[in-house]
Amino acid sequence: MPAPSSPTSTATSAATSTEPSHATATTTVPAPADGSFRARFGPVALVVTAGVSVQFGAALAVMLMPRAGAAGVVTLRLAAAALVLLLVCRPKVRGYSRSDWSTVVWFGVAMAGMNGFIYQAIDRIPMGPAVTLEVLGPLVLSVVVSRRLLNLVWAGLALAGVVLLSTHGGGGLGGLDPLGVAFALAAGGMWAAYIVFSARTGRRFPQADGLALAMAVAAVLSLPLGVIEAGSAMLRPSTLLLGLGVALLSSVLPYTLELLALRRLPAPTFAILMSLEPAIAAMAGFLILNQALSALDAAAIALVIVASMGAVRSQTRPRNASAAQAVVEGAGAGRN
Repeated sequence: MPAPSSPTSTATSAATSTEPSHATATTTVPAPADGSFRARFGPVALVVTAGVSVQFGAALAVMLMPRAGAAGVVTLRLAAAALVLLLVCRPKVRGYSRSDWSTVVWFGVAMAGMNGFIYQAIDRIPMGPAVTLEVLGPLVLSVVVSRRLLNLVWAGLALAGVVLLSTHGGGGLGGLDPLGVAFALAAGGMWAAYIVFSARTGRRFPQADGLALAMAVAAVLSLPLGVIEAGSAMLRPSTLLLGLGVALLSSVLPYTLELLALRRLPAPTFAILMSLEPAIAAMAGFLILNQALSALDAAAIALVIVASMGAVRSQTRPRNASAAQAVVEGAGAGRN
């Protein structure tokens, strides 16, 4: 769900074939080290590492919020990421139509909204529940584009997970800050929009040019709110350094890893791995921020993860391949 737009259809079709087994009951010689294990699990490791990088970057952002506020952290993260991507990609700005620029601007708007809302959410509620609620956006989009009755079951399972989250702390929507919950749900909606415009941008701009330009748009849009909330605090060397760390962990490193993985990994497998984000966020919150989960919280997160995986698997049937591909192409480094 939100990854760098990349042509993965050939990788998908190639990976659907099953390798024949060369082992027999009488085999006594170990299989040659031909790199097949690395070829098979290397891309998976890249995606998982990217997810860990994103969520631990978000945990670092929470630690930075007392210095610069949620809006200030978003501005630092997007501005630093935009600067790095613009320097690396050096995107061309000529030769594009008004429609192309409209697409990349809306992509930037979605990116700014998604990051702004989720950072406001994790400033108020634990990371695990926040990212679980955010994932509902891509999940709903998956259900809509697949148009399969089975996905209503997955949607119901995700709803059951949200109901379980409502037991967190014993009151309201799970005793969670209502405004934090609202921000997380809004981030999910913007994530769905991000997916749509990421796929469109990827078709109009070469390589990562569209992402770099959209990141710049998002940075400009977030700048006024960041200045209002943090002011000159954003310019302190220690704050700038931490902001750069958040940008590298949450944008630059995962983008690079996911781009490499998408060249060798089937799109459905990539999307399923992206469904693990809530669990990774909960782990980061626990290890770095001491945000412990109750058994019911863990069960709720597990239900949403299973629902997301089920929706991905059911939407990758042949008749829905193009719709599924569009959703998968939207997952990427601009998220959280």
